[in-house]
Amino acid sequence: MSGGSYYVPATSKWPILGSLAMGVMMVGGGTWLVHGAAGSPIMLAGLVGILAVMVLWFRDVIKESMSGLYDAQMDRSFRWGMGWFIFSEVMFFGAFFGALFYVRTLALPWLDGEGAKGVSALLWPDFTASWPLENPPDSAISGPTETLSPWQLPLVNTLLLVSSSITLTVAHEALKMGERRATHNWLFGTVLLGTFFIIIQGVEYYEAYHHLGLTLEAGIYGSTFFMLTGFHGLHVIIGTIILASILMRIRKGHFSGDNHFGFEAAAWYWHFVDVVWLGLFIFVYVF
Repeated sequence: MSGGSYYVPATSKWPILGSLAMGVMMVGGGTWLVHGAAGSPIMLAGLVGILAVMVLWFRDVIKESMSGLYDAQMDRSFRWGMGWFIFSEVMFFGAFFGALFYVRTLALPWLDGEGAKGVSALLWPDFTASWPLENPPDSAISGPTETLSPWQLPLVNTLLLVSSSITLTVAHEALKMGERRATHNWLFGTVLLGTFFIIIQGVEYYEAYHHLGLTLEAGIYGSTFFMLTGFHGLHVIIGTIILASILMRIRKGHFSGDNHFGFEAAAWYWHFVDVVWLGLFIFVYVF
């Protein structure tokens, strides 16, 4: 690469292999939904294939970056790509938040006889709208016996994630100033906070399932609760793995004060996950 030319990677097998692995996982998932355990091995094989492709593909990108093959235009391409990825995640969670708001502000009042479609109250005339919905209108569905208090484990998790954004920002600033030891220590603290969040979320789920009757089958409240918090928890797990990978790269001497987009991309993702949690804490737990 010279004279500001754009780096064109060598022919890569990873896109087609990644697509095939994803196809295998989808076939396995469909088989599992229709035929039960028969699809599990296929789905697992596809998942392992996707993870293997990701690791090997990222390895190649890291090698290219450390070899100095990328220029300013390539850096902009990575930034645009990460920006669009986070936008897709905004739309993903927006759909689930939209479902929650639709149920709370429109569907439940309609079933209680209010609004433009209040005639829906004819379906269950004795139903009274409330949220959290502990008594679903259909008696065949059992709601939760109790809901989670936002001022216990959810509040602790909120403090953990807010703190993790602070420690990650400090690590980022330390990296830009060339203070690698401080970068390592603050980033290690961020990974620990993310790990603690995951553990506490697991404890919360155990309490919900075994003591509160709050499950995926506990009516619309249970399904929206676990879809929103569950997918967010998955993102925290992924984010923690990403930050742990960045931590290992820091230990290997990767990144510099003016060349560290891999670190920045991980930070963007983590801050996004933190913002989503604040929305969850307010609209799922508190109100």
